[in-house]
This record gives sequence, C-alpha cells and structure tokens, in this order.
Amino acid sequence: MTGLKSEARSLKPKASAYIDGLRMLGRRELSEAQVRQRLARKGHPSDDIDAAVDRLRHERAIDDARVAEAIAHTETTVRRRGKLRVRRQIEQAGIAPATARHAIDEVFGGIDDEALLEEALARRLKGRDRLADEAEFRRLFRYLVGQGFEPDRVMAILKRHDASISRFRG
Repeated sequence: MTGLKSEARSLKPKASAYIDGLRMLGRRELSEAQVRQRLARKGHPSDDIDAAVDRLRHERAIDDARVAEAIAHTETTVRRRGKLRVRRQIEQAGIAPATARHAIDEVFGGIDDEALLEEALARRLKGRDRLADEAEFRRLFRYLVGQGFEPDRVMAILKRHDASISRFRG
C-alpha cells in the first residue's frame, strides 16, 4: 500500500516556486533573502526562484523595508531589545544594512531608549533596587550588552542604579 502512496505523490505536479513563495508569505513576513533560501531548500531551480521573487516583489508580497520594520517593532516592543541587537536580527534576515538602519531609526524614533534599558534592568533585578555584588554587576552588564544596548550606556545606568558600583568599575 505504501508503494501506491509514493507513486501517487510522484504523479502530483510539483508546486511552482511562486505558489510556494505565496504560501510562505501567507504564514509570516519574510525578506527576499529568506524566501530565496527557503525556495532553494524546497528544490526549486534558480531560474524559477528568480522569476517567483521578481513577481512577488512586483506584487509587493515581498518588501524588505516592511519586513525590517516588522522585525524592529517586534524586537523592541515584545522582546524589549536595544538597537544593536535589533540591527543584528534585521541583518540576519538578509536585509541590507541601509534598510536596517532606516527601519531602526523609524521604530526607535518613538521609543525612549533610556526607559527601555531601565525596564530591561528592572526585569533582571526582579524588584530589587541594589546589585548584590560584583559578580551580579558583570552578569547584568553582559546580559544587557547581549540584548543590544550600548556598553557605555549600560555602564552608566548600572553605576546610577547603585552607587556602590564605583568600587567595582572605575
């Protein structure tokens, strides 16, 4: 019986790259690079991928600027990350650095960076006002820098948050 199923599957026409691209984009926003990569993984020939991507771009189903803004919005409002991490996420989606910068400028134009950093620190301290020790300072510093906040701003906020930090870091 399984032989019949595999035989029936091979008789079905293979979905076109365009249709597969539409299906992908129906589930979530993807960059052009992501669509190309996924279509290639599905085994579509590169000529078909190029034609499908051109058509999807022409129909505005693929729009890297829109994807970059969506990523930036999600990374800031849901994941509460800083500019550097947001830029990294956008560029990992295969979006050009200039497009990434524009999206970040748009999204961060309406966000208070300092409040975002304060909120990230407050979440890690879980209601405490003081840092326990130098080890906690180092952990928080690494965490906040990893979340995309600029190291000098992280250092300043940690120092402001606890006056005893000056004995840890000059």
